[in-house]
Amino acid sequence: MAISAELVKELREKTGVGFMECKSALQEANGDVDAAVTILRKRGLASAAKKSGRETKEGLIGSYVHNGKIGVMVEVNCESDFVARNTDFQNLVKDIAMHIAASDPRFVSKEDVTEDVLAAEREIYKEQARATGKPENVLDKIVDGRMSKYYSETCLLEQPFVKDPSTTVRDHIAAHIQKIGENIQVRRFVRYKLGE
Repeated sequence: MAISAELVKELREKTGVGFMECKSALQEANGDVDAAVTILRKRGLASAAKKSGRETKEGLIGSYVHNGKIGVMVEVNCESDFVARNTDFQNLVKDIAMHIAASDPRFVSKEDVTEDVLAAEREIYKEQARATGKPENVLDKIVDGRMSKYYSETCLLEQPFVKDPSTTVRDHIAAHIQKIGENIQVRRFVRYKLGE
């Protein structure tokens, strides 16, 4: 079967995989793009890492209100409005909003933690470690370990996912990137708690 360049281009845009691999997968799938995506995924070629650099200008703003006491709005972006209307994507946005309500993160990712907050936390942890009487050369390792714990408590993407604590929110999103075939990013969120 002859595979058109347009079909190969469409598959490349969906997966981020090279031209020849896309053409081969399309030939194997008799021109069916969705089946070709599955073939590439089975081969391990269409991975979330390859999609992470792609631009995300579409998406949804999701919300979740828990017992009228906690409210969350979250913006989750994807590459196309087609995916934004996809049920799997919509469920992911709901899950993320619910997770934010339950886990109360302060930042989306480690990169969003401001320098002044980092410096203050490091100083606190260093003083706590120093108070234990540990040698000076061990303090930095202790501080690094506590900073890692700090990130997993305050950064959304580093937190254990509420519906499956064996995985992080980042890994949960990566599994959806693999399944859906587009880059997905949490852009921002806001969490309200009654009385705060």
